[in-house]
Amino acid sequence: MSRPTTVLGAPAVRREAREKVAGAARYAAEHTPSGCLYGWPVPAAVPRGRVTSLGTAEVLDMPGVLAVLSHENAPRLGQPDDPTLRLLQDDRVPHRGWYVALVVADTLENARAGAAALRVGYETEEHDVRLTDDRPDIYTPEEANGGHPAVRERGDFEGAYAAADVRVDASYRLTALHNHPMEPHAATAHWHDGRLTVRDSSQGAGPVRDALAQLFGLDRKQVTAVSEHVGGGFGSKGTPRPPVVLAAMAARHTGRPVKVALPRRQLPAVVGHRAPTLHHVRLGAGADGRITALAHEVVTQTSRVREFVEQAAVPARVMYVSPNSRTVHRVVALDVPTPSWMRAPGEAPGMYALESAMDELAVATGLDPVELRLRNEPATEPDSGLPFSSRNLTACLRRGAEVFGWQDRDPRPGVTREGDLLLGTGVAASTYPVLIAPSRASAHLGHDGVHRIRVNATDIGTGARTVLAQIAAEALNTPLETVTVEIGSSDLPAAPLAGGSCGTASWGWAVHKACTLLAKRLADLREPLPAEGVTVSADTREETGKEPAHARHAFGAVFCETQVDTVTGEVAVRRMLGVFAAGRILNARTARSQFIGGMTMGIGMALMEGSTMDERFGDYAECDLASYHVPVCADVHSVEAQWIEEDDPYLNPMGSKGIGEIGIVGTAAAVANAVHHATGVRLRELPLTPDKMLHALEGSPALNGRSR
Repeated sequence: MSRPTTVLGAPAVRREAREKVAGAARYAAEHTPSGCLYGWPVPAAVPRGRVTSLGTAEVLDMPGVLAVLSHENAPRLGQPDDPTLRLLQDDRVPHRGWYVALVVADTLENARAGAAALRVGYETEEHDVRLTDDRPDIYTPEEANGGHPAVRERGDFEGAYAAADVRVDASYRLTALHNHPMEPHAATAHWHDGRLTVRDSSQGAGPVRDALAQLFGLDRKQVTAVSEHVGGGFGSKGTPRPPVVLAAMAARHTGRPVKVALPRRQLPAVVGHRAPTLHHVRLGAGADGRITALAHEVVTQTSRVREFVEQAAVPARVMYVSPNSRTVHRVVALDVPTPSWMRAPGEAPGMYALESAMDELAVATGLDPVELRLRNEPATEPDSGLPFSSRNLTACLRRGAEVFGWQDRDPRPGVTREGDLLLGTGVAASTYPVLIAPSRASAHLGHDGVHRIRVNATDIGTGARTVLAQIAAEALNTPLETVTVEIGSSDLPAAPLAGGSCGTASWGWAVHKACTLLAKRLADLREPLPAEGVTVSADTREETGKEPAHARHAFGAVFCETQVDTVTGEVAVRRMLGVFAAGRILNARTARSQFIGGMTMGIGMALMEGSTMDERFGDYAECDLASYHVPVCADVHSVEAQWIEEDDPYLNPMGSKGIGEIGIVGTAAAVANAVHHATGVRLRELPLTPDKMLHALEGSPALNGRSR
């Protein structure tokens, strides 16, 4: 039974939509203070070594060039929590693309010309960028990202696996992936009376302010960071990045505002990426398909600058019945750029491997892939033993199967074709944890009848302004039109960044609390509204700091139909359906866009996105959108999103779960499983590009001897 429609849940139009289409929404690079200068970074041209000389004098003689910052003259920085931000402090080059200088000029063109002309001498060292799973220097870290233990074991995996009636032993490989948001990373910095103000393309103004205060030895009150509009980030803007540090350094050095906007070709080396991962999955099951043993072991890489370990084995700890389990993360430090957050970190690569192995188990047991997953539903979360606050994966699978027409599927692989096209269908499940962080917010009512909400949330294109206004309107029992929302500045009440699908749940809780308190204060008024109006503030630190008594996750099921061209090797997604269980949906319009956007990103992960490490030069070959392919409209034929109505009282006052990342998690495996069903051959390395498909199709029974 569906929930009655209120202001919260209604498909309200995004508040900034008109501003964006009219060009009135201003992004970080579009703010140009009077006297603004432009900085162009100079990346290292060697994969490892040190800088021995800089042709600074020649560049300073060029038109418009005012400064060349390097380790020789750049402002000294403090020790940051993130060492990738300690820029231009010494002569070392830890990887190709590491910044060795910044040219500052009166125009963007002059800065770019100066950077191109700067001659840099190097002393090179041997570099190592090759990731394999048999390296002697692989080690087990203390933790994977998110504070997850690197190793978890339950029961006797080896004994249970050896005794299993059916066994799957498969290895999967995922290449590095890069975020490539439409808006490149950019920042504008200005010093005035000892205060630093920056406009930065960031997923969180608070962390940017804190990092700059730490680097420049300032009190946090001396720094204002503004991230009013952000053109996508996908995790790469989840932590402070070099542009804002370089802009602040150059502004301090020159005494004038400075703008730094990174060219796209530099992004792969300096703003993070999803590290490549090597997966070894073993599943043991009874003849009935019920899993008795599960192991997921991951090898990945990090840089020598900062350890970052993709938590790709964590989903296997919570997904299915697994009385005997082993999940392990191992890592090797290489002379590569530092990996970082990318949309659904851990879950996206981890669930590709796990859900592909589940499809292989379905084949091995002769069970329908949907039925296999239904048979392995756990009563409680396997890793913690906690009850689920809600778990409607079964409902997602069953509704998805019905709507998609799964029952009409011929289970035999490689038998359905249209001329040169082989057709197949696949399914995969998805999960993402419910994450909530402490947040503050304030709510004010003035004599003009407008309710003003203030919170340092960040709208990275997901409609945060709109949904927060809906939360406020419902808590205040007032029309949506009477609510305004101010976000995107570190001068506002402190709030967490937009990441980990926790933004709306965290900010919304604080907004709901502030508005509830304001409504009560107004109801208790025995006098007219004061001249200054009424303002209340709220902090959710106490509520969010309590240890949860339930395991809290969003779940979903993705169904996919693909076609494989036996002549060209091209794979296309004909149609895709995602059904998700993510608590209360707060805005039907923006939620549908989020789910579809996630699935589209999953299609890219499955079929085209990939970053190839050039081992000779130590950098990624795909460094622009001409070589790093992402899905376009022609690649997305029919993608539909639905959701299950969930009433979960253990989350937050809105009953919502994050939806930003759940859409991508199962999609790549659904596509890969559909390709196997279409062709009868199993590819275990993404992306499924035409060259790989043509090679795999050689001798495939599905071709029946027909010439390609």
